[in-house]
Amino acid sequence: MKDFNSGLLLPQHTDIFLLDDDGIFLNNELLPVVKYRHAFQIANVDEAVVHIEALLQQNGWHHPWRDGIFDYHHFHSTAHEVLVACAGSARVELGGPNGVLEDFASGDVLILPAGTAHRCQQATGDFECIGAYPLNQMFDICYGRTEERARNRAEIMNVPLPTADPVYGPNGPLMMHWQTD
Repeated sequence: MKDFNSGLLLPQHTDIFLLDDDGIFLNNELLPVVKYRHAFQIANVDEAVVHIEALLQQNGWHHPWRDGIFDYHHFHSTAHEVLVACAGSARVELGGPNGVLEDFASGDVLILPAGTAHRCQQATGDFECIGAYPLNQMFDICYGRTEERARNRAEIMNVPLPTADPVYGPNGPLMMHWQTD
């Protein structure tokens, strides 16, 4: 089996987005979205997916899935989420209709704190990503409905921090960016 660590790179760029409540989507007032551009070199998608899923699980991020990203605004109030683009590219809207648009291409990683609205605005036909959640966090799907707000706010603020960066482990950059002290 190939040592996949040779495909893992320190990100050429790390982008940080702290997204405010826009009146519809709460987002997360304490934790920023973290994006690693070019974190992986992916030559063979099927081989890479196996190794990326193993790496995520090794770092305490579980329940992996492989698909696209919903084309409607949604968020998770009970779990943080990591997305790893493994094929193609997409434009992802973060934070709701008035949020930020981000290009998300093969090898990129998005780490979304609980409460962060996201949707795929457009994608290439071959776009695919891997998603996962910290151990012991089960995701829900919320839509920004008025009747969800009070319950969601409490849930979002109570989601525990992960024990490790999903890509770089216990001492990875996420641990610095997601400090609440």
